[in-house]
Amino acid sequence: MTKDKKPYTILVIEDNLGDFTIVEEFLLEQILIPTIFRAINFKETEHIIANNNINFDVVLLDLSLPDKSEVNLVISITKLITNCPIIILTGFTDIDFSIKSISLGIADYLLKDDLTATMLYKSIIYTIQRKKAINELKESEKRYSNLFHASPLPMWVYDIETLRFVQVNNAAIKHYGYTETEFLNMTILDIRPDDEIEKVIEIFEDKSRHITGIFKGNFKHQKKSGELIDVEISSTPLIISNKQFISVIANDITEKNRYEQKITKAIIKTQEDERYEVGTELHDNVCQILATSKIRFKMLEKLLPETELPKFIDGIKYMDLAFKEIRNLSHRLAPSFLSDTSIADACKTLFSSLNIDHECTLVLCIDDDFKALKTSK
Repeated sequence: MTKDKKPYTILVIEDNLGDFTIVEEFLLEQILIPTIFRAINFKETEHIIANNNINFDVVLLDLSLPDKSEVNLVISITKLITNCPIIILTGFTDIDFSIKSISLGIADYLLKDDLTATMLYKSIIYTIQRKKAINELKESEKRYSNLFHASPLPMWVYDIETLRFVQVNNAAIKHYGYTETEFLNMTILDIRPDDEIEKVIEIFEDKSRHITGIFKGNFKHQKKSGELIDVEISSTPLIISNKQFISVIANDITEKNRYEQKITKAIIKTQEDERYEVGTELHDNVCQILATSKIRFKMLEKLLPETELPKFIDGIKYMDLAFKEIRNLSHRLAPSFLSDTSIADACKTLFSSLNIDHECTLVLCIDDDFKALKTSK
């Protein structure tokens, strides 16, 4: 039989030398080189724990010691030794006590009369692995708790059935203005404005019972002060004690949205200004060039023979068509100028663009169809 080569360090708390010898033989039968310590009573156990910097892999405990026994012994030992599993080895067959000892923190409960080397070894391996898994779980929970409370973003956990908050971090308390006690007496609907509650309920009716991954969405939230904020939500399902909860990270994007709107307006305005400039250039300069060309072209009409007049007339038509197309294009390039500008400002822009070096009178004629239009103000 191949023995386990791992260097286990084991503390056996047993006052009966015969029982200790049997346990020692069982250990040597399964483990190649175990390091075994023995204590004959609780006081000696305290001395070993206090004066030896030893990390035991497992403790084997007899329930009847000269100075302590049964419940008092179990309570004292579990308080004294917290970093490794404890296995009880006893001659008592009290089922109720075995159940109670497990609830007090004992890893396993073995009867001496039924004990074998294989049974003891399997129990040791199992309890060590289980203790390791429990410690890793606790460490993971601790890290999550630290990250949860240290997060600069508001976070909370809520019950998917009742929608009640069950945990909130400091950032949520600070950002929303509610105390922790107030939060824990609220549901997630209480931080929504009235016009968003129906939307949230619809989402839960469709998806909450079947959430299997991360859900993201943008919502309106309401602080205790009544201030409305834009929030980007990321939620993840959690299963705790066979019950479903949702973990939420809330990122306030109110300022981000405001800046984006300002940037978008600035970009649109820049684009519209450029379009207006191009449209004005087409309308004022190119059209003037075409108009001048047409005048010069018309001056040639009397010099042409009648046989060439049809071609001349076609040329004039094409120039008129080009003139019309350029005007239409320039108006399409700068439509927002008229919609975003008052008549007074539009007239100032128009007058300032005219090349007039002397005084003149301008007459504004308003079309009857325009007079009939209804304004929004």
